[in-house]
Amino acid sequence: MGVSPLIKIPGSRAAPPLLALLALSACMVGPNYHRPAAPTPSAYKETAGWTPAKPSDAADRLDWWTAFNDPILNDLENRVATSNQTVAASAAAYEQARALVAQQRAALFPTVALNSGASASGTIGQPTLQSYSLGLGATWAPDLFGRIRRSIESAKATAEVDADDLANAKLAAQTEVALDYVQLRQLDEEKRILDATVVAYNRTLSITQNKYTVGVAAQADVLTALAQLRTTQASDADLGQQRPRLEHAIAILVGVPPAQLDLPSASWTLAMPTIPPGMPTTLLQRRPDIAASERAAASASALIGVQVAAYYPDVTLTGGIGFASSELGPLLSASNAIWSAAGSASETLFDGGARHAAVAAARAFYNEQVANYRQTVLTAFGQVEDNLAAQRVLVGEQAYSLAARDAANKAEKITVNEYNAGTVDYTAVVVAQATALADRNAELQVEASRLTAAVDLIAALGGGWRAAGS
Repeated sequence: MGVSPLIKIPGSRAAPPLLALLALSACMVGPNYHRPAAPTPSAYKETAGWTPAKPSDAADRLDWWTAFNDPILNDLENRVATSNQTVAASAAAYEQARALVAQQRAALFPTVALNSGASASGTIGQPTLQSYSLGLGATWAPDLFGRIRRSIESAKATAEVDADDLANAKLAAQTEVALDYVQLRQLDEEKRILDATVVAYNRTLSITQNKYTVGVAAQADVLTALAQLRTTQASDADLGQQRPRLEHAIAILVGVPPAQLDLPSASWTLAMPTIPPGMPTTLLQRRPDIAASERAAASASALIGVQVAAYYPDVTLTGGIGFASSELGPLLSASNAIWSAAGSASETLFDGGARHAAVAAARAFYNEQVANYRQTVLTAFGQVEDNLAAQRVLVGEQAYSLAARDAANKAEKITVNEYNAGTVDYTAVVVAQATALADRNAELQVEASRLTAAVDLIAALGGGWRAAGS
């Protein structure tokens, strides 16, 4: 339908209707978003003093890997943020989401175009009729019921999801680098243990052969010593194909071809992070996946308003001002000035229930996102509890493992000396050596498990246990 001209000219009363439309544009239909309640306990089960928190995508995430006090690990982790291609893809997705927010926001403003034209027409033998025009035209669909603003609200929340996905991609890659690096150094230490064991078994084989030569040992003892040596050498050699796989995996995580990353074997120097007895209430604000799922719920809530706005009329305003003339020279003179203004509105009267179904679908999608958010929170608490329990159990297990290793090493030394003295047979040596090797590897495995659990705990907490600014 037509409306009065909305361009202010002498004697016009068009401004009041325009102001009325602007006032209406402050209205937004649909629900206003409130963070959904989540099933959060008052404290962690596995340790006193650790308290949960609400999610926040603005939490500070520190360089948590420095707690392991390994310069090589620090360098690898710093390269993840700049070179990992999964992180780069997430960064590009975030930039795309920001651009979409700007695109949605542009719909709030009029579209203005510069139009110009020239034409000539006539009949043969008659004078040619010429026409020239130049002007500005504008089209505006005022956001009377908040459809555009709800779309912007949804797009902003989606962009925040992508920002949190970027943070989560970085955390996941950094966590994987740390886990692979711990396993790499564990293999280095296993090789050191096996190398030393091979030397010791070679020595035992020589002693047994000498005893056999002088007739005080059976040939079966020599064969047993040889078999034990060769089995250990095979295990030692197997580490040679396990280690390169980890090194290659780390190279891919830091964004370089495997041929360009060399991590020489090094001693076991990784420090065990000290886990504080208490946690600040902002702890779980670091979890980017929690923040992402909460922002997804916010985006879905705004989409309900977009669908509800379809029940209300769409209004479009158009206007233009410019010049038109049959001659090019005087085109821009005041006498050739023209203007126009118009408005239209449309309202759907019957759609077979399509709008109702769209609103119902939007509400169901919101409920789905809320459920996903709550499940993410539950999963996060479960991961923290699991790794707190692992830390607690492994501390006690390592104490037993260290004692077992020391006892087995001592027993091995005593048994070999007794065998050399002829007071025990070779079977006792085999048992003592096998037990000592197993206990040495078991103690190393427990220590590596503690480090792995520490990395997993840090990841479960979203990248550390220190609050921003601490």
